[in-house]
Amino acid sequence: MDFNYDKEQTALRGAVRGILGESAGNREKVTATEPGWDRDVWSKLADMGLLGLPFDEAYDGAGATAVEVGIVAQEIGRVLAPEPFIDVVVGAGELIADAGTDEQKQDLLPKIASGELVAVIAHSEARAPHGTAAYGVTATSADGGWTLDGVKEPVRHGGVADVLIVSAKDGDTTRLFVVDATADGVTRTTYATPDDGFAARIVFSGAAATPLGEGGEAALASAFARLQTAYGAEAVGAMEVSVETTVGYLKTRKQFGVTLSKFQALTFRAADIYTSLELARSISLWATMSLAEKGPDVLVAARLQAELGRTARHISQESIQLHGGIGVTAEYSIGHYAARLTVLERTLGNEAYHLAQIADDIADRGIVELLH
Repeated sequence: MDFNYDKEQTALRGAVRGILGESAGNREKVTATEPGWDRDVWSKLADMGLLGLPFDEAYDGAGATAVEVGIVAQEIGRVLAPEPFIDVVVGAGELIADAGTDEQKQDLLPKIASGELVAVIAHSEARAPHGTAAYGVTATSADGGWTLDGVKEPVRHGGVADVLIVSAKDGDTTRLFVVDATADGVTRTTYATPDDGFAARIVFSGAAATPLGEGGEAALASAFARLQTAYGAEAVGAMEVSVETTVGYLKTRKQFGVTLSKFQALTFRAADIYTSLELARSISLWATMSLAEKGPDVLVAARLQAELGRTARHISQESIQLHGGIGVTAEYSIGHYAARLTVLERTLGNEAYHLAQIADDIADRGIVELLH
């Protein structure tokens, strides 16, 4: 099996790295205020065709696979780019492409691809368990239309989104709805997140909503599997730079007249985080290729997320420790990488949640009984 990128994929990586690299120096200024990302960079990504990368050509997309999406996500992770490519394109965009009606696809996807429209999924609810079921937001059908009531939080980039894809309870069923984020009955309160981003608490009070095709929990599960795969690629990019930065620090920082890399115990710890990086890279590639060839698989995504939960935590914590006091300062980059990795580790379920999913699947298949 060939794990190398072809010429077009290599060129894509170079082009994305060039655009994001140019803006990396402005990250601190850009993330200080809403929207928390650079609209000029967003326009450049749109001009390159990246905001429609996985969409069908009929909707102004490029028809690319999860491999190309993973390349972009990994470059985002390498520079901690704050632009919401994964949340908007991979999350809401591909969910619309998967579950929306032809009319909804024709209306929304070209606008996302052009950078004109920002759409995000609003599913998380405070104190609700991980998974695909809606709990506190309810949908009511009346007079030929639908309205939503309840609270979604946190919704990443929800404060600046134009359109929300909202999960809500219709009786005992979870359905998906398209909501105009600026409509009456929608109240948004934004706040900063630990990884230099912004999220929102969104209150729906009789907000008008339109069903997203026949989309429900199955469509949401597929969307989450795609998101987890893209987040995994982003995490690998962030881990790569974390390891590179830490090893570089050990090779240049001196103590007792010699560089830290001369201390065997520190060298062993550096080797350990390199091993974790290679494990993370391998499972990310496997999950990406599985998605590209076979489509979304909840268990593949769970295995990816469980492994990344361990490796991301190991690399981020050890990188800070090996940097000593400077590692915990806001002025140094390694702490920002650790913050992003910590958030990614807990996005769409932590390690324990995904291990439980895997364990449930083993039990369902009768493997546990066979072992006994």
